[in-house]
Amino acid sequence: MKFLATAAATAIWIVASSSYGVAQYSDDVVKIGVLDDMSGPYADIQGPGDVVAVKMAVEDFGGKVNGKPIEVLSADLQNKVDVGSAIARRWYDVDKVDTIMGLGNSGVALAVQGMSQEKNRIAITTAAGSTALTGKACSPTGIHWVYDTYALANGTASAIMKQGGGDSWFFLTADYAFGHSLEQETSTIVKRKNGKVIGSVRAPLNSSDFSSFILQAQASKAQVIGLANAGADTINAIKTAADFGVVSGGQKMAGLLVLLTDIHTLGLNAAQGLLFTEAYYWDQNDETRAFSKRFAERHGGKPPTMFQAGIYSAAMHYLKAVKAAGTDETKAVMTQMRSIPVNDFMTKNGSIREDGRMMRDMYLLQAKKPSESKGEWDLMNVIATIPADQAFRPLSESECPLIKK
Repeated sequence: MKFLATAAATAIWIVASSSYGVAQYSDDVVKIGVLDDMSGPYADIQGPGDVVAVKMAVEDFGGKVNGKPIEVLSADLQNKVDVGSAIARRWYDVDKVDTIMGLGNSGVALAVQGMSQEKNRIAITTAAGSTALTGKACSPTGIHWVYDTYALANGTASAIMKQGGGDSWFFLTADYAFGHSLEQETSTIVKRKNGKVIGSVRAPLNSSDFSSFILQAQASKAQVIGLANAGADTINAIKTAADFGVVSGGQKMAGLLVLLTDIHTLGLNAAQGLLFTEAYYWDQNDETRAFSKRFAERHGGKPPTMFQAGIYSAAMHYLKAVKAAGTDETKAVMTQMRSIPVNDFMTKNGSIREDGRMMRDMYLLQAKKPSESKGEWDLMNVIATIPADQAFRPLSESECPLIKK
């Protein structure tokens, strides 16, 4: 049995580069790993819902690809690089996982993307946001699927400054790679538009008390307080700001990564008018509503966040590529993923750039007034569509070493 397993694992490498020859699959199974925050501050916006979405994609695909079964593994990265890396290594070395998706922490995502290149496996980041994933740390086997901090900063900061009264900023930043990247990207946009950054304060991930951080931001007298954080941290920061009368005192709050579930938790009384950028909203059209209805039936009545919709999209595209390649061998599958356009309920005419950035339109959203809402999850208006080539960093500015200058 041990010999057979070794032979099956070795067979993945013996694939004709032109036609891929006879279909060959490691262990005769296509394995997808979902590695996310399952219990921490980001669990509500990714985590268990991401697992639901990937299983839906597998079922919708038919449960098999070219006659081979599809398995889904999942684990909690605990927002720790060492934990996430250990899980990924075990999945690759022992469980023969073909691709890892989710990666809802930028530090973990960067580590796993590097490991995936080393192991010649595919890493598809759907929940982390650091632009380093397609910048200095880009990988020929890595894809950044849903959004990044450049797109968030570009969409939200530009909109706020265009409205007026947003020329000076102070940042409350999650103290790890994602927060640092989001602050840096937003600061660059603000300065490019002749605004100024007065200062910033960094808060540990999953902070229980934001009082001191909000007081520092309030004392700065900045016109805009930029929240370079996400999930429970964003919710707690906005609630604390409301307690201290930040908005009634004349300052604006900019949620730089805000999702549907965050607005639902905050309530429209607290969130109304908040501008933010996303890749998806459940109530955009008939296709998004149909998917969201099916997802909600499996996930406690909650429509999907952009991460949960995005990981379904990524899983489905991956499986299409495996089918077209006739193998789960990494190079062959990556070639197909880059050549097949991404068209689904979430993305139209998407494509994967040579730096690993999946190019898709983004949307500027605004939380509704309570009087505008017609139901529990009717929370946002789509203010504008930001075309992919305007939303993401131009390839000409990329620091990715794979790009030929």
